[in-house]
Amino acid sequence: MRIATWNVNSITARLPRLLAWLESTNTDVLCLQEAKTTAEQFPSAQLRELGYESAVHATGRWNGVAVISRIGLEDVVRGLPGDPGYDGVQEPRAVSATCGPVRVWSVYVPNGREVDHAHFAYKLQWFEALKAAVAGDAGGSRPFAVMGDYNVAPTDDDVFDIAAFEGATHVTPAERAALASLREAGLSDVVPRPLKYDHPFTYWDYRQLCFPKNRGMRIDLVYGNEPFAKAVTDAYVDREERKGKGASDHAPVVVDLDV
Repeated sequence: MRIATWNVNSITARLPRLLAWLESTNTDVLCLQEAKTTAEQFPSAQLRELGYESAVHATGRWNGVAVISRIGLEDVVRGLPGDPGYDGVQEPRAVSATCGPVRVWSVYVPNGREVDHAHFAYKLQWFEALKAAVAGDAGGSRPFAVMGDYNVAPTDDDVFDIAAFEGATHVTPAERAALASLREAGLSDVVPRPLKYDHPFTYWDYRQLCFPKNRGMRIDLVYGNEPFAKAVTDAYVDREERKGKGASDHAPVVVDLDV
């Protein structure tokens, strides 16, 4: 079974690349983030032509997540139970589904913006709600993973230069403590191998030639429970999909499982 996560940064802009990627990689389940569309405008029909069902949680221009699967799609939950919301709104940042033998969450963790911003406090609260929501499945006997754009680099090695992030979000002790707390629910970090260079970065800013210079971050993560982690036969960052015109600023993270 091949499962992946990918922040596509607008499924409308990325649709031709997405469809081609699905066909060429033989992916069974894909968790998507930043759909940037409504559920009604999501390209479910085009995906269905390739044999994929879609579970979508999206409400408009920003955010939006989905799970697409060609091996079944059941027990869909849209939204995060206990979601604290931001500025009175519960944003579409989480959706879960059972796909064959595996259950997954596709998550788009709040960015946080700046350390002293209200959005940063929201980010930490959202992590607490995520941990509560996934604790039951994380400790279960079924392969289970929380996959997506976490907007946190777990270690200093997961950014191109930690000095460049001084005073910034994504690398703070509070955010990393939230990740550690999530792992304590029974999840572990499935670290992919890079296809180039030493570190498996998953995101490169569009600006300042960050991708050619490999000034990246590893913020797209796969957190799996013990049955999931034991079933992993390979994991890699598909850096090739970050290349060329019309690419997302994130690369897919692909995990192969023997289940």
